[in-house]
Amino acid sequence: MEQQLTQLEQEVLTKIAEAADLKALNEVRVAYLGKKGPITDLLKGMGKLSAEERPKMGALVNTVRENVTAQLEQKVALLEEAAILAQLENESIDVTLPGAQVRIGNRHPLTRVVEEIEDLFVGMGYEIAEGPEVERDYYNFEALNLPKGHPARDMQDTFYITEELLLRTHTSPVQARTMEAKKGEHIRIICPGKVFRRDADDATHSHQFMQIEGLVIGENIRMSDLKGTLDVLAKKMFGAEREIRLRPSFFPFTEPSVEVDVSCHKCGGEGCNVCKKTGWIEILGAGMVHPNVLEMAGYDSKKVSGFAFGIGAERIAMLKYGVDDIRHFYTNDTRFLSQFHQAEV
Repeated sequence: MEQQLTQLEQEVLTKIAEAADLKALNEVRVAYLGKKGPITDLLKGMGKLSAEERPKMGALVNTVRENVTAQLEQKVALLEEAAILAQLENESIDVTLPGAQVRIGNRHPLTRVVEEIEDLFVGMGYEIAEGPEVERDYYNFEALNLPKGHPARDMQDTFYITEELLLRTHTSPVQARTMEAKKGEHIRIICPGKVFRRDADDATHSHQFMQIEGLVIGENIRMSDLKGTLDVLAKKMFGAEREIRLRPSFFPFTEPSVEVDVSCHKCGGEGCNVCKKTGWIEILGAGMVHPNVLEMAGYDSKKVSGFAFGIGAERIAMLKYGVDDIRHFYTNDTRFLSQFHQAEV
C-alpha cells in the first residue's frame, strides 16, 4: 500500500505539472482528491489494516494529500497570474496614441449675454436684483403708473392667473419692489429674468423671453447720465466703434422716454439689409423715471430723479451673433448651440 501511494503521488504531481489551464487543473483535483478519487479510496481502506500499520499509513496518506493540495494551489496561482498577464497583453493601450476628445457642455448664448451685461454693470457699481415671475397686478402695472383700465396696458398682452395675479410682462416689478423696500435710498440696480407675454411665436417674437432692466435713482440724475451709460453698454456688446442715438418715444413709467438705436455693426452706418438701409438698429427702450412712479414708491420727486432702461437679451444675442430666428434659442438643437461652444473655445 505504501508503494501504491508513492506511485499515486508521483502520478498526480505529473498531472498537475502538465495541466495547461485552470479547467484541466480542476479536472485533476476532482479525479484524485474527489469523493471517488484514489486518495479518498485509500483513506477508506485504512480499516482493513492492522492496528500497528494503521497510524503509519494514515500519516503517510495525509502527507501525500497535503502535498498534492499544496502543489494544486501553487499551480492555480501560477495559471491565474498567467491568465491576467495574457489579458493585459491583449488589452494593452498604446499611450502614445492621441486621446479621444470628450465633448463637454457650454453656456447657452443667452446666458453668455446676460452674464456679460451683468459683469459690465456690476463693474460700474450696480447690484443685481431679482423678483418673482408670478407677480401681483399692483407691482406689474399700478406701481409703474399703469392703473387699472389704462390703455397702455394693451401694449403688453398679459397671461393672467387671477384678476390680481399674472405672469410678469417685464422685470420692472423688481424695480418697484426695490424702490418700496429701499424707502427713499439711492438705487443702482439691474434686474435680469424671464418675462411672459401672449405673443404669437415667430422669427422675432416669443411668448417667453429674457429681459434685463436697469434703474438708477439719486440726486441730480440726468438724461446725459442715461445716454453715457447706454453708450458704454453698446460699445461693450457690439464694439468700441459703435455709436448710439436716442429717439423720442412713450412709456407710461418714464418721462421723457426714448428708443435707443445703435449704429449697424455690419455696414458701419452706411445702410444694409440688417439695418434696413437706415444705418441704425433699435436695441432698447429707456427714459427718466416718471415722477408718479417715484412718489408711489415713497420718494420725493422734487429732490431725487432717476433713469431706467430695458434690454431684451434675445435681441442683443441675435444682433451680436447674427441669429435670424429667436426660436433657435429655445429648441435645444445642438447643431445651433454647438456654434457658440466653438466660438468661445
